[in-house]
Amino acid sequence: MNRKEFDQIVMSQQEDMVQTLQKWIRVPSLRDEPQENAPFGPALRKMLDITLEDCRRLGFAARDIDGYAGDADLGEGSDEDALAILAHIDIVPAGDGWTREPFGAQLEGDTLYGRGTGDDKGPLAAALFAMKAVKDAGIPLKRKVKLIFGCDEESGMEDMKYYKKHYIMPKTGFSPDASYPIINLEKGMCGLHLHADVSEDGLQVMELHVGERQSVFPGAANCLVRGGSELIAKVDAVSKQYGWPVKAEQEGEYLRITATGINGHAAYPETARNAIGQLLITLRELGAEGALKVLADVVGTQHDGLGLGIKAQDEASGPLTCNLGIIRITDGKLFATLDIRYPLMIAGEHIHGIVQSNLPGFTVEQKFFKLPHHVPASSELVQGLLKAYHEVTGREKKTLSTGGGTYARMLQEGVAFGASFPEDPDLAHQADERVSIKGLMESMKIFAHAIVNLAGEEGALS
Repeated sequence: MNRKEFDQIVMSQQEDMVQTLQKWIRVPSLRDEPQENAPFGPALRKMLDITLEDCRRLGFAARDIDGYAGDADLGEGSDEDALAILAHIDIVPAGDGWTREPFGAQLEGDTLYGRGTGDDKGPLAAALFAMKAVKDAGIPLKRKVKLIFGCDEESGMEDMKYYKKHYIMPKTGFSPDASYPIINLEKGMCGLHLHADVSEDGLQVMELHVGERQSVFPGAANCLVRGGSELIAKVDAVSKQYGWPVKAEQEGEYLRITATGINGHAAYPETARNAIGQLLITLRELGAEGALKVLADVVGTQHDGLGLGIKAQDEASGPLTCNLGIIRITDGKLFATLDIRYPLMIAGEHIHGIVQSNLPGFTVEQKFFKLPHHVPASSELVQGLLKAYHEVTGREKKTLSTGGGTYARMLQEGVAFGASFPEDPDLAHQADERVSIKGLMESMKIFAHAIVNLAGEEGALS
């Protein structure tokens, strides 16, 4: 079979792929309390069942991995030597600022809207239908291709840890959960929990409860403070001074202060603006003392870790990033989280201690720590994927680094490959998440060529 004929088979999958993806987007597959045979809650159990059903409908042998994940096989061979494609069916909360229904799967021309369209249900659909195209084309394979779809990528990857413990995880593969051309370096990760007493001096904050995920830049933050209309003018002055949308409104004897930022993913701070930082600096300017002032001074709206003493970068990885994603005040106690992504050449084990030394009055707990993940650019995997990308798009073959964490690090030799193109806006975890159907079909073609390059018999395509 020649490449033109093969690409026609790939493109013929479009209608089915779009309808399948719309069905998936309509399921709000958020992690919840565990139930029997549903370790991540009923919504993800439902989403997993639907995905397994679609895999079987398309002719693949599919397994339920005890509610933690699912997989589907193309071809024969050992699981250990299979080419793995790892994607996820869980999502982050919808958040604020949507102009479309987050779970409406609204198709407007070439654009499909909804939480999960880009991260990661859309790329999963493209990979599944790429496998279908390879099967329909009768491409002879020298190794198995295994599509693995997990239920807990956004909350700690307990799904893949379970898979590795109870089943055979392939050695090599890719995760279509980032950007092209290819990401062969993922920064290290450090998650910190901050605890402190709230000062009784200065501005009195009566209510503060912002953020849902530490990996998300909150797009809005508000709190209730003790005070009257005399503070409204001060809030307006802060807004003008810093150029941020911050406002204050009277609520009885209290004042509601609201900061509006730009939500986004902790790994990509250049696309976001943290509303918590805006709110903290506003509270400091109004007279807040103690832990709130310390956080405003040391973190504020910084995303490079400068005030915490951990600002760093290297040539391969780029800069360290830091996100203050959650903050709470309960019964006079403050709780907050820091999500830190650090470069390959940095001694990440020292981050916890350095942060502790720069946050007086706080107790700092390290909740998770992950080393950087790196696959050499010269590897057969990287070269085979770059070849597919260049064959389909004609674009430059090069490697990238990311602060994002994907399933790629769950493989001995894994990389992130697609499905966002260089010119695409970064919409992961943001309002109005959306995907181009044309772009998804281009990814499907790239994935199909990658399968042929890395799992097909030599000369399978002429």
